[in-house]
Amino acid sequence: MQKERILIIEDDKHISKLVKYNLEKAGYDATVAVSGEEAFGVLDKEQVDLIILDIMLPKMDGFEVCRSIKQETKFKNIPIVMLTAKGEEVDRIVGLELGADDYIVKPFSPRELVLRIKAILRRGKIEESKKDILTAGILTVDIPRHKVTVNEKEVELTPMEFKLLVTLMDRHGRVQTRDGLLSEIWDIHAEVFTRTVDTHIKRLREKLGKAGKYIETVVGLGYKFKQEDDED
Repeated sequence: MQKERILIIEDDKHISKLVKYNLEKAGYDATVAVSGEEAFGVLDKEQVDLIILDIMLPKMDGFEVCRSIKQETKFKNIPIVMLTAKGEEVDRIVGLELGADDYIVKPFSPRELVLRIKAILRRGKIEESKKDILTAGILTVDIPRHKVTVNEKEVELTPMEFKLLVTLMDRHGRVQTRDGLLSEIWDIHAEVFTRTVDTHIKRLREKLGKAGKYIETVVGLGYKFKQEDDED
């Protein structure tokens, strides 16, 4: 079976060597690019399953690289893990709002990095639920085709956003706590702020437009999926 390929965009040779070694030890193929420009050259030539992205890069910083990747139709569904020394909450939020799937601050544990990558790649292979098609009013989710439509118009979601939406819809009417969603969607607990969930919910609602109202905030608890015609 072909190994999953991970692109490491990192200009620090010591860090890229450490990450590459641990990824290959875990059974992945790993390629290193030292700049955004070099990374796009790799993406054009190779199939990449996940990207590890530093923010402090020469010329084009990691935020701009992330934005550019997510704007390219052929690359936008590749999961991105930001691995950076910029640990302020505002930086985390910016990274997640740009479409990053996870945000890890240096210094980091190579073992934790590998575990998070495994979790993200595993989530990308969403198992078909009991229903292949989930519907709610103007919203339709075709799970096998990874397709979401609102009023029959397709909506582009990242793999993380798609998984979050399917989880909420599949547990229709039941409150999902932030901690529960962190465990279910991100497969991790305290190391990721619960703000991560709020950021993804905000972006998901915006992308869903009128259907975003189906995702209801339950103050002090979390979120639940509720159609406007649901009875309390």
